[in-house]
Amino acid sequence: MDRLHTRGEFGLRKPTRSWRGVVAGDEQVRAQMMRSRQALELTTAESWQLLASVSLGRIVFTQHAMPAIRPVNHLVDDQAIIVRSHLGAAIVAHAAADDGVVVCYEADELDPVRRTGWSVIATGMARLVRDPDAITRYQQLLEPWVVGQMDYVIAIRPQIITGIRLVGWCR
Repeated sequence: MDRLHTRGEFGLRKPTRSWRGVVAGDEQVRAQMMRSRQALELTTAESWQLLASVSLGRIVFTQHAMPAIRPVNHLVDDQAIIVRSHLGAAIVAHAAADDGVVVCYEADELDPVRRTGWSVIATGMARLVRDPDAITRYQQLLEPWVVGQMDYVIAIRPQIITGIRLVGWCR
């Protein structure tokens, strides 16, 4: 144990008085972590790179004239976001239309303790993948997190992709 700390209850370090006064130590770190963060805009390339670095996101679509959000796992392939779904899922019926359906897809990696991280939002058309070879390939590459038969593959081709990074404590 150093001169500036003693062991408190449960063996936790706690600041002691030094010749300079009270050592804030953990309190200073905690105060720094709790400050608001600066939001930096990501480039399109950074947004795609971060989106491809995670496997879980949220798809936002319209159901009964109201917004609906579903968590889904995904992969990124050739600037398309690929998800799998099942018959009966609301998004499948919409994506099956010849024109597809407008959706938003959001993925993030946020640290609620440090208040840092990033978020990417992609907006574009979702359509069912109909090519049997592509369906087979995506079924092999993307295993759903949800138990059940996921026979449908949906490709989201964003026209807009944006993102932010929250920075401030540790860049």
